[in-house]
Amino acid sequence: MKRFSRLLCMFVSTTAIMGATSYSAQAEEFLVKDQKSFEEIVKELEPGDVVKLANGKWEDFEVLFTGAGEKDKPIRLTAETSGEVFLTGQSNLRIAGNYLEVSGLVFKDGYTPTSEVISFRQNSKNLANNSRVTEVVIDNYNQPERQEVDFWVMMYGKNNRFDHNHIVGKRNKGVTMAVRLNTEDSQENNHLIDHNYFGPRQILGSNGGETLRIGTSHYSRTDSLTVVENNYFDRCDGELEIISNKSGRNVFRNNTFFQSRGTLTMRHGNNNLVENNVFFGNGADHTGGIRVINAGQTIQNNYMEGLKGTRFGGAFVVMNGVPNGPINRYDPVKDAVIKNNSLINSDNVQFGAGSDEERTAVPSDSVFESNLIFNEDGRDVFTVYDDMSGIDFTKNVLGSMDPPDFTTGFSRARLKMERAENGLMYPQSEISAGVSRDLSVTQKNQTGVSWYPKAEPVIAFGSGETIAVTPEEGSLTSAVETAKAGDIISLSPGDYVVRKFLKIDKPLTFQAEGEVNLTFERTTLFEILNGGGLQIQGLNFSGKSAPDNAGNSVIRTSPYSMLENYRLEIMDTNFTEMNVNHSFNIISVSKGTFADNIAIRNSSFKDVTGAILKLDKETDDYGTYNAEYLTILNSDFESVQGSIVDYYRGGTDESTFGPHFNLKNSSLTNVGSGKRNKTDSSLYLQGVQVTNISNNTFDGVEPFLIKHTVGEPKTKIFKNTFKDTPAPVVVELNSGLEPTALITDNEGLNR
Repeated sequence: MKRFSRLLCMFVSTTAIMGATSYSAQAEEFLVKDQKSFEEIVKELEPGDVVKLANGKWEDFEVLFTGAGEKDKPIRLTAETSGEVFLTGQSNLRIAGNYLEVSGLVFKDGYTPTSEVISFRQNSKNLANNSRVTEVVIDNYNQPERQEVDFWVMMYGKNNRFDHNHIVGKRNKGVTMAVRLNTEDSQENNHLIDHNYFGPRQILGSNGGETLRIGTSHYSRTDSLTVVENNYFDRCDGELEIISNKSGRNVFRNNTFFQSRGTLTMRHGNNNLVENNVFFGNGADHTGGIRVINAGQTIQNNYMEGLKGTRFGGAFVVMNGVPNGPINRYDPVKDAVIKNNSLINSDNVQFGAGSDEERTAVPSDSVFESNLIFNEDGRDVFTVYDDMSGIDFTKNVLGSMDPPDFTTGFSRARLKMERAENGLMYPQSEISAGVSRDLSVTQKNQTGVSWYPKAEPVIAFGSGETIAVTPEEGSLTSAVETAKAGDIISLSPGDYVVRKFLKIDKPLTFQAEGEVNLTFERTTLFEILNGGGLQIQGLNFSGKSAPDNAGNSVIRTSPYSMLENYRLEIMDTNFTEMNVNHSFNIISVSKGTFADNIAIRNSSFKDVTGAILKLDKETDDYGTYNAEYLTILNSDFESVQGSIVDYYRGGTDESTFGPHFNLKNSSLTNVGSGKRNKTDSSLYLQGVQVTNISNNTFDGVEPFLIKHTVGEPKTKIFKNTFKDTPAPVVVELNSGLEPTALITDNEGLNR
């Protein structure tokens, strides 16, 4: 009767608590409609009780769900209808106690006011144990500033489960999900992370973009006993490590990695098991498989296909370690068992990776056995950096290439491959190497929730409707304001004078239907905002009507940090008369903005007092940069006072793959000699990881200045014609070694 009286008083006073199924000592169900009612009812909950949040938006709701359920009678917090309760604004969830369960909620349109969206603890002394979060969605719930760190899910305590959740669109810095071992109460935790959909995570452009981390460096020699199984990692591209294992005795089983850049990395911790995982790279750049570090790792029955990653992000990588190193460095590989894995049409298998003056400890007492490696093109996939006598190579089969020189543990077999019902490639003939034929592949539709869509992360240019505009004043501006994502703005022939900024907050295409000439009267024409993307086809731009200001530009990004990466494509377009004042750039970016891709094709640039592309705003030397891919093809540059490109990535962090730069089939004439060009170069690249400059003509331009800073940068300058142009200058900024750039087969270059 005592419980009945308390609940009855609450019901009468608030009316927000709707009728329970009964008012007895039996389990009861409550529907609450406001935060205060929830806070009151939580204090009264007993084993088996269910609290439902009413459908709708719950704004700025910091949910603290505590209680003491029982093994067969958990206390549950759920939605009135799964998927129709939205936690928005500055909301989050903390659970603490025993045998609690949360389900059916959606975090969207906001960000956590603390460091965690979902936390399995109230504070450092009150943790969750034997508790579960299931069928919860976190969708683009990001801090406003991309370099502000937070974590979407943080597991503490013991014997907790995180399953069938939908986690997508983390854009700011910080691991998406992590397991913490910072106190004894969270060690040897026996957590289960299963059947979750980890949806696309964009390239962060710096360290701190892991999707899942188990442990930290400080507790990396402590066991976690966490099981990660049957999850789907869909285009998780944040950084080099998709999963960063930093603790011991964990299991990674039956997970699917679909077109995700990076690797499942045994960064720290010993005696982990990695088995029955499937990696589909689909030939995408930097897709990787498994990286092995530390002692006692077992890597068996994993399937890796179409992986194109290199170096630390390769299809299969065994690292060198640091002898007797500190806890945050690379422990040597020892007692590893690597067997019955299949690597199909994947580019790089590396042994002793990272070998340098510090990482001198080679693998020891390890086995590499009964693995199958097959590439249709027969390419040699092996790179060996050090002595591999500490690995016993045996019974491995190569389906299309000659055995490597460093061991006798590989035999070549003439194999014909076919795809089985489970979607994997197997030899038609029976062999003992490679993955088992009964390997079950976790599918996307087996993970996450059924009631929330797994939407594509990028809206393609030109996928929407076509909006016709004329040179009439205001027509173009009005079209931009009313257009929807993916629309094409089609400009009829004529002369356009634009008197306002064209603010691009969605992917739009500007396409000429005939001779279209544009001038503009503000300091810039296009301003790409958060969510924006810009494609330009066939237009003619003149800067003659721009204000007489230093530092004008044709295209710029928002002056503020942008959470969403953007794309910029310029095709068949001409830029002239960008010279009303000095430092008139074509494209300028701001700190905290990041382009997935910038491409210029079949375009011309003439009489420019600034640079073509200023991608140099991340000067803190933390490993950040402004664009992942920059491609210039079949384009002409004449009388440009600044550099064609100022591209900057500072620091020595090894967690990213870019930047990438490609200049091909283009001509540069009289470029880089302006007195305000601080780099004194026609092309300035610092920290670019992949550079290809080929089949171009350079006539009377300042030298290239290329500074290698970290990793193993690949710079190739070949088949170009140089006229009255100095040789490229390449500097190894940190290693002190001889320049590694390949400069060959160029005409007119005196070296």
